[in-house]
Amino acid sequence: MLTIPQMCLTAGVGYFVGSLSFAILVARSRGVDIRSVGSGNPGATNVKRALGRGAGNLVFLLDFLKGFLPALWPMLVFANDSGLLSILGLTGAILGHSFPVYYGFKGGKGVATTMGGLLAVMPVVMLIGVLSWVVVFYTIRLVSVASIAFGLALPLAGWGLQAWKPGWFVNILNNGSGDHQSELVFALLISLLILVRHRTNIVRLLRGEELSFKKKD
Repeated sequence: MLTIPQMCLTAGVGYFVGSLSFAILVARSRGVDIRSVGSGNPGATNVKRALGRGAGNLVFLLDFLKGFLPALWPMLVFANDSGLLSILGLTGAILGHSFPVYYGFKGGKGVATTMGGLLAVMPVVMLIGVLSWVVVFYTIRLVSVASIAFGLALPLAGWGLQAWKPGWFVNILNNGSGDHQSELVFALLISLLILVRHRTNIVRLLRGEELSFKKKD
């Protein structure tokens, strides 16, 4: 049975870990304030544009892990209701990344952190979302549109799994009961958050001003 201290602990650990902005820290180690260059967003994409592929990939990996670890550790520590505690840990990490207490509550979009956490708690849904990201990005070379596609794919994947009910799908939130309602609701909430966090990108897309990664000749 869940207890208030367990819920507060997992959500709190997730939030404070998620609040670590590796984009700011990595860029600062190179003498750059990532919030004042490019799009100004403290995320892996802006770091990659400003400092190169190596720095950008490092930030992505670290952001991925700060979603994965807060979602994973409750499964290793708490025997009962660990799935719900993992969701609280992931939720805290996503909110921490988006609204970090250490940086005036102004953070990144949270896509890499979301991917990391979903790998721990909803791996099939996450993989479908990542596939959507890859297809869209390598088609039009716009990270923002690929990230929006990732967000939209999550509830669609959750709905598809709920309707299909594949026997090999591990339902972490409901202990294998076969009821995917919790996954569907959580995926929908994450999708809405990703869309809200990309609202400025959507405006730039409508104006034709969004930055892209063009293929090199």
